[in-house]
Amino acid sequence: MSDLVTRVRAICLALPEVTEHVSHGTPLFKRRKKAFVQLWPDGHHQNDFPHLWAAAPEGVQELLIEQDPQVYFRPPYVGHRGWIGMRLTAPDWDDVEERIETAYETSAGRA
Repeated sequence: MSDLVTRVRAICLALPEVTEHVSHGTPLFKRRKKAFVQLWPDGHHQNDFPHLWAAAPEGVQELLIEQDPQVYFRPPYVGHRGWIGMRLTAPDWDDVEERIETAYETSAGRA
């Protein structure tokens, strides 16, 4: 198991009520029944680099992409719902943790 998976898993599972599932062969983390982070350690489709997708509050996706397009991107499938893609080729772990915690909090407000 990669260090990337181990670290993301540890951050996610340290949060209350979080469970890990496998979706499309990769880790998906849910708070109760609501997904908030999907990890793609080997990439996905045209994004052939390690990354994660994370739920984000309204408007945050655009701000992060504008702020740092080398790290952030609009992911397929969930990008239209405001989720953010984050490259993990050289992760800033404080930033990764912040994105995961924000995704977790965001998932609490969704029906």
